[in-house]
Amino acid sequence: MMSDLAQKIHFVGIGGAGMAPLAEIMLSRGAAVSGSDRELNAKTALLAARGAAVREGHSAGFLPPDAGLLVYSSAVTPENPERMRATEFGIPQIRRGEFLARLAAQYRRPVAISGSHGKTSISAMLAHILVHAGRRPGFLIGAAVKGAPSASAGEGDDLFVTEVDESDGTHTLVHPYLGVVPNVEDDHSWSVGGEAQLFANFRRFASQCKHLVYYAGLHTDELFASHPDALRLEYPLPGSFGRRWIGYQAWNAHLAIRAAVLLGVDAAEAEKALESFGGVARRMATRFQSERVTVIEDYAHHPTELASSIGTLRAGYPGHHLRVVFQPHRYARLRKYLPQLAAELAKADSAIVVPVFAAWCESGPVGGAELAAAAGAGARYLDAEWKAIAEAALDYRGTRPLLLAVIGAGDIEHIFEYLPGGE
Repeated sequence: MMSDLAQKIHFVGIGGAGMAPLAEIMLSRGAAVSGSDRELNAKTALLAARGAAVREGHSAGFLPPDAGLLVYSSAVTPENPERMRATEFGIPQIRRGEFLARLAAQYRRPVAISGSHGKTSISAMLAHILVHAGRRPGFLIGAAVKGAPSASAGEGDDLFVTEVDESDGTHTLVHPYLGVVPNVEDDHSWSVGGEAQLFANFRRFASQCKHLVYYAGLHTDELFASHPDALRLEYPLPGSFGRRWIGYQAWNAHLAIRAAVLLGVDAAEAEKALESFGGVARRMATRFQSERVTVIEDYAHHPTELASSIGTLRAGYPGHHLRVVFQPHRYARLRKYLPQLAAELAKADSAIVVPVFAAWCESGPVGGAELAAAAGAGARYLDAEWKAIAEAALDYRGTRPLLLAVIGAGDIEHIFEYLPGGE
């Protein structure tokens, strides 16, 4: 199954959530893997232990002269020294999403999960179901999965489950046997040329899916209703999956089960398999729990996600004081959604907003201070070291138990070095 894929691959940004699993899969398929990243992390340590040559930082000298291909993330510019050296040596370069599309094409039934929210959880749930059903799929999950790997080449060349990225338009490069779309919003429209182009990309993605399953919604119905083999689902009623799955995770579970059924798994078997699903890191994950303090981590960074997370926490922990520590993700998103994000943060009992996590070397005139001010008297802005932020988050003297929700998609996870439930 190595056809159309190089035997010696260099990954620039190898420690990223989407890049590290790709490198892991290629290692298991016998490729020689090297790579670099601005900072090393647990994912790069795992890759190095498996035989990858991983370097910290970026330098032209890190690129092996005999590399057959350089794969880079969308955040890596042409001025990166390794990319410049690849140009000098005539080594082909492709974006991560294009490489993923080539990998998926090696399988007879690639399954691609796209959409604005829920891709990682649905991908992980579906892969878990298929593994437990004995289907031996390949899969790529863009986050750590509790008690299971986040990537596998699988056995054979039948099924491959992956999430695909709409933020750079590379989801249009895959031709799935089954496409799965939970929702479509205008998030990331600024990075692909506007809302019209974003929606056109989703329409193109759907047109390339042999089969399609999606949740009914304003944009999804408009974009996908004409698909010749689409299954349109309504959102499940609250309580459909008992207390194990509440809020948006119940929706994700329902969609994963229906996708598994379309792939030939019995519905009861699929639902039973999810009973042993450990969850995805940073997705409504309980990090610590005592009588007085519960600490939850969540990846929400869009207003819809934040609304769902806060609503789920309110429903699941009545009688608690809900304090949110929120890290805005990307200046472009904050500029576009500041009023909506502020309105959701105002629904918490108290909130601490930390500086924006700026992806893709961006900057902007609107930052965390403006968001905290817009969120009202219960919110404040804190630009400090993670230890000081953690101390402020735990500084609570109320009579109700404290429910501390650490929310964001950037590097806010560093706060757990100083919180209960940290590593």
